[in-house]
Amino acid sequence: MTAPEFGRGSPTTEDTGEGAVPVPRVPASRRGETEAAGFDVLVAGPLTTVQDQGRPGYAAMGVPRSGAADQPSLELANRLVGNPASAAALELTFGSLAVRFRQAGLVALTGASCPMWLDGRPVGIHCAVPVLAGQVLRVGAPVAGLRAYLAVRGGVAVEPVLGSRSTDLLSGLGPPPLSTGQVLPVGSAGGAWPADVVAPVRWLPSPTDLVALRVRLGPRDDWFPPEALTRLAHEEFRVTGESDRVGMRLSGPELRRSDGRELPSEGMVAGAVQVPPDGQPVLFLADHPVTGGYPVVAVVVSEDVPLAAQCVPGQRVRFRPVR
Repeated sequence: MTAPEFGRGSPTTEDTGEGAVPVPRVPASRRGETEAAGFDVLVAGPLTTVQDQGRPGYAAMGVPRSGAADQPSLELANRLVGNPASAAALELTFGSLAVRFRQAGLVALTGASCPMWLDGRPVGIHCAVPVLAGQVLRVGAPVAGLRAYLAVRGGVAVEPVLGSRSTDLLSGLGPPPLSTGQVLPVGSAGGAWPADVVAPVRWLPSPTDLVALRVRLGPRDDWFPPEALTRLAHEEFRVTGESDRVGMRLSGPELRRSDGRELPSEGMVAGAVQVPPDGQPVLFLADHPVTGGYPVVAVVVSEDVPLAAQCVPGQRVRFRPVR
């Protein structure tokens, strides 16, 4: 979807293929610069959670970092509405969210390519969208990617836990996933009105695309015979339906290990490709456990972990070893 361009002193429009649709400018007096009342959740969607940059530094206590599965998309959404990068937003898995705003403000949707409507009129993503009190914003199912990020100026102001507002599905820390009928508070917008209102659209895979993820072998690649490492590097895997924010379960060629010893629990990181006894790898994502007892054959480079988090069930995945 093409992002609209915002002019000065006149309504903005978007070419949706059905004619020009006006997107109202919000007068300065109604931009929501004071403490906002929040918004009502009309439709919660399959899985919508509050996410920010997570809880770093608590691994020794058994608490994963968590946070947005696609951090660059979260940070872009915050930038478009003038929030600090640390502000909390909504992470939509498979889209399908509807909210009603209680006060005027500014929102932006990034990440997965989802259609979006404001009071029934199509509006663009990857751009700042002014909203008025009482307006309803609806987000449809994605046509590319899996997770979208909806930022609202001022940030989602739920109570922080251990310094973060993120929902952690593994540990249970943070607010529960959104439910229909819930009211979410919005914080006070303290920064300047954003200078950037439109951002380039980042490529995300459609469900039929083959996604290549760069990996560095190890630390336990020596537990696998050469033929298993060859399969890892040259054959395709598919994302299964048993995938969530903790990790992606993959199906494909079996990665049988040559070392049958028991492995003491070791520290885990996002992007770790762990291989259980059945030989079918698991790629850990944002809510991964801090330790694990199965060997990690490779680790996805940090720049590619957000791309992995955008893969849908059934997506074809190939690993590309790099040094």
